[in-house]
Amino acid sequence: MTQPLRVLVVGYGPVGARFVENVLPGVRSGAIQLTVVGAEVDDAYNRVLVAEYAVGGMQRDSLTIADRGAAEAAGARIMTGVSVRHLDRGARAATLSTGERIAYDRVVLATGSRANTPTLDGVPRPRRDPGTLSSLPGDLIAGDDALPPGVTALRDLGDAERVRAAIAGGRRLVILGAGVLGLELALAAVHAGARVAVVHHGAYPMPRSLDRGGGGVLRQALRRTGLAVFAHSRAESVEFRTDENGERHFDRLITADGNQIEGDLLVLSCGVSPRSELAALSGLRTAFGVLVDRRLRSWSDPDVYAIGDCAHIVDHLPDDASARVPGGPSGLIGPGWRQADWLAARLLDELGGSAAADRGGIDADAMDAEREALVMLKAEHVDVVAVGDVSLEPGDDDPRPGCDRKVSLWADPEHLRYVKMVSESGVLTAFVSVGMPRTAAELTLLFERGGELPADRSLLLRFDGPDYVPGENGDAFAPTATVCWCNAVTVEQVEESAAQGNATVACIGRDTRAGTGCGGCKSRISDVLARHAAATAAV
Repeated sequence: MTQPLRVLVVGYGPVGARFVENVLPGVRSGAIQLTVVGAEVDDAYNRVLVAEYAVGGMQRDSLTIADRGAAEAAGARIMTGVSVRHLDRGARAATLSTGERIAYDRVVLATGSRANTPTLDGVPRPRRDPGTLSSLPGDLIAGDDALPPGVTALRDLGDAERVRAAIAGGRRLVILGAGVLGLELALAAVHAGARVAVVHHGAYPMPRSLDRGGGGVLRQALRRTGLAVFAHSRAESVEFRTDENGERHFDRLITADGNQIEGDLLVLSCGVSPRSELAALSGLRTAFGVLVDRRLRSWSDPDVYAIGDCAHIVDHLPDDASARVPGGPSGLIGPGWRQADWLAARLLDELGGSAAADRGGIDADAMDAEREALVMLKAEHVDVVAVGDVSLEPGDDDPRPGCDRKVSLWADPEHLRYVKMVSESGVLTAFVSVGMPRTAAELTLLFERGGELPADRSLLLRFDGPDYVPGENGDAFAPTATVCWCNAVTVEQVEESAAQGNATVACIGRDTRAGTGCGGCKSRISDVLARHAAATAAV
């Protein structure tokens, strides 16, 4: 009898759990012996929605996305609260924090990322260079940075509980960073009645995604919600106060321009970095993440793969340690899930037999390159969607020879509306939309399809006009139009699910996975369901 393939999955977050779910046919058939090691005590949950949970917008049970019982019933061994300390690639064995050694044939690294700790006087920032990692591997490989009392990130459930307690106690939040995640938390907290200040060193929020015009309109929209926004403020240090019991608490954030922003909880929202320390200590080549080719296979070891936030996908370059490697992990859940789906299907195809037949197989020998990802700010009364390079301004000369890029721009700052469209030979290549949700939806469809903009760009503005009727736009509800970008679910799939009796967004999510990623498509799912219900009633 053929021995099963021993597969070790390191990481039981959203991407690792997705891979596990997809390879279960191979586990049930006996073709795969699956072991999963997760550093967190909790089963896999949706990190993208942690901010919503932190402000009381959803229940804890709604975050869980892994069916551990089904995986274990199929024969998988799942360990949580345990970390992998080292991969002995010569012996093909992993050493765990418990001291146990697990033999493997293949390793799938799904270690994700950790929140960045900025350089601030008063907040320790551990080094993760090879020498430090070798001397303190247990503390730094799978763990997060240890932060002082009253200072937290917002990456896991423990962080969310701290934020949740602060809001419930009427305490003031200071959020350092004005990226998408920091702003979503800030706006949700204000909506929940909290006092919130946002501090960032740029001229406008979301600088990686927006141009100056769109960023300026967003800044005004943030302030109208009641947020205190400190722009052009580079944080330098943190001060603490000591209570009557001798316990230290966060007191204020001090910036280079002299601002002293008082608060009770400082939330660091300064981006993330891949957890690639285990790979580096195990002799695998890393750059910003674990270097893998388009088969998701390590440059250094054909038996090791990486998916999700830790996977730095790029074609193999010469083994020159000084060479700069382009790109990096996307940091988004949608691409991570697609990687998990692809790798699971490929593995089952290699094993053949009934497991591969159950999974359906794959059509390509390598992952296709991801298109630029849409960035969506999901908040009450503040709508932002952006994608691509929007730095070109009307009247600017395109620096690329022979390129025919054009810019169309419409702004109404008084009413917090702004749209910029960048096209190349008439095809939409980038856009920013602030305060124009229906226009953003139409632009998203055009971008996804590589479609041409209408000759009169102003026609697109009518979608957010007072006379617009959603059901009259046929393109938005075309069967092949994508509703959920994280899970690649189309209008047709939502309608088919609705025809089977799934009449709510939650039911659609359980049946198709639509809306279970970033959550930004839930209004679109509602629109499709409403249109389907009206069409059904008319028959």
